[in-house]
Amino acid sequence: RFARRFEAELVCAFVVTGNYVVDEDALGGVTSRPVDADAEDWSEGAFDAGLLAELPRLLAVQPWSTRTLAGDPAEALARLADRLDAAMIVIGTHRPQHRRSLRDLLGASVGVHLAQRQHRPVVVVPLDPIGFG
Repeated sequence: RFARRFEAELVCAFVVTGNYVVDEDALGGVTSRPVDADAEDWSEGAFDAGLLAELPRLLAVQPWSTRTLAGDPAEALARLADRLDAAMIVIGTHRPQHRRSLRDLLGASVGVHLAQRQHRPVVVVPLDPIGFG
C-alpha cells in the first residue's frame, strides 16, 4: 500500500543473519559467506521460496523486486535503503512469543535499531496485532 501510494518500487529484502558481506552490487544485492568458516551446510542465502512464489500474485499491480542481504538486519536494511535512496523502510513484526522478556524484545528489534541509527522513516507493520482488551 505504501509503495502504491508513493508511486514507488517496492523492494522486498531478506537478510541472511549468519553470513557476512563479501561484495555488493550497484542495486544493493550482496555476495556473502558464512561467519562460521567451518560450516558445512551453508548457502549464500536465498529469498524465502514460499514468499517468492506468492509475490507476483500479491504485488501484481506495481513494480517490485527482491534483494538478498547478509549480516545484521538493521545495518543491512539501512545500507540497502542508502544505496537505493529509499523514501522509507517498512518492516514487519515477528509472531508474538510468550517467553520473551521486554529486554530481549527491545534488544532484538530491527525497527528500534533502524529508528535509532539512520535518518529515514521506519514503518513497522504488525503481523498479528493483539488488542489491548
